[in-house]
Amino acid sequence: MSDREWIEQYMDANGGKYIQANDDIWGYAELAFKEVKSAARLEQMLRDEGFAVETGVAGIPTCFTGTWSQGSGKPVMGILGEYDALAALSQEAGSAVKRETVPGGAGHGCGHCALGTGSLAAAVAVKEYLRETGRDGTVIYFGCPAEEGAGSKQFMARAGVFEGVDFVYTWHPATVNEVEAVHSNAIMGANFYFKGISSHAGSTPFLGRSALDACELMGVGCNYLREHVIPEARIHYAYIDTGGTAPNVVQDHACVRYEVRAPYVSQVKDLFARVKEVARGASIMTGTTVECELAMAFTEYIPNNALAAVADECLAEIGAPKWSEEDYRLAKSFLETYNEETKARIRDTIGEIYGEDRVEEIWNRPLDSEVHPYDPRNIVLQAGSTDVGDVGYAVPTLNIRIATACVGNVGHTWQMTAQSCSPLAHKGLLTAAKVLALSCIRTMERPDVVERAKAEVAKRNGGRYECPLPDSVQPPLETY
Repeated sequence: MSDREWIEQYMDANGGKYIQANDDIWGYAELAFKEVKSAARLEQMLRDEGFAVETGVAGIPTCFTGTWSQGSGKPVMGILGEYDALAALSQEAGSAVKRETVPGGAGHGCGHCALGTGSLAAAVAVKEYLRETGRDGTVIYFGCPAEEGAGSKQFMARAGVFEGVDFVYTWHPATVNEVEAVHSNAIMGANFYFKGISSHAGSTPFLGRSALDACELMGVGCNYLREHVIPEARIHYAYIDTGGTAPNVVQDHACVRYEVRAPYVSQVKDLFARVKEVARGASIMTGTTVECELAMAFTEYIPNNALAAVADECLAEIGAPKWSEEDYRLAKSFLETYNEETKARIRDTIGEIYGEDRVEEIWNRPLDSEVHPYDPRNIVLQAGSTDVGDVGYAVPTLNIRIATACVGNVGHTWQMTAQSCSPLAHKGLLTAAKVLALSCIRTMERPDVVERAKAEVAKRNGGRYECPLPDSVQPPLETY
């Protein structure tokens, strides 16, 4: 029996328990750093499979590792899992009608319930393969919370959690099947706390110093700054505290959160320094003080080409999820829920991916049933960010995308929440598990690939991972 056949047989025989775990975690729908039930569910599954589980990793209660080793323990293989949900995306499972299950509740609008369970299935499959074949090796499942919040992987990397790991694979729920050819943006975010003096806004406003005014002036300054940054950069903000609800009181406190993105972490650091200067100027203009509390930063993600070559072959062998006619009908029902502007954009995307002559075909059967080959010459910059980038600057790392939703699906929506607990996600997560497991097994048999992969990392990081956050910044468990 080939390694691929072994992996497929294992997953076909054991897939049910991972699907059940996906649905359970989907139901918990816990936000960043609060994934208590989700983490416990995955931890217990690892213990049941003989993994040694360490909890509270990197000072984060819901961060954990599960390790299984045999023989010399070499090579050391890592698989990343995530399991956090998003606020205000509660939705009935599998329903293409917008219907909250918990009013105002959270939902898995990015599919991390499938990500965490699919990755765990892969880790267990690798363990079972090593055990049955008697080969040396270590497999580690990294339970990574809060990807949708301030992240955890940069804190894990800073704490040395990935030291000694030879390579890492992960995946993400998507609308296509491919080794991800994406260069994600680096990002840095902070809370800016302004302090002023309260006073009666009607009789003695001249005695007050408005922290809210300072926040608004910071916004004006950042708006003008946007013209004078590189085109790829982004500046985002949200008010965290407006200083109260009484307009006749000069607000003596207020807080605004800013996040900046750029293709490389060095560019992010430069841009963030300029944003801090804008905040300082706003405080001078209003007679207030400002404190910047740096809370999050991710390094950019760039695919590791040495690992990509192996994973691309494995994905081609495993193939796309095997969709049924009912799956296609379900996907089409979700596609029809989008407004006309979004549908027009989806049609354009279909033409770009599959060709203009296939738009109607794919529109009527909107699930990706193909595998799209990886080409390092086609790596594109994507506006989003992920803390997987920090793992990639510490150890060779690769992300794979597997379809779990209709073609053109928009992430972070109720539609994604609904599909993440449906046959679409179930088939996608098991396909991802097969690809991840086979990629680990094939890579461990190719020490030349591992060495090339490590050389890529050394070229990017200069021989050492440097966390974009200083040691003084701890995981913002309660404030982000």
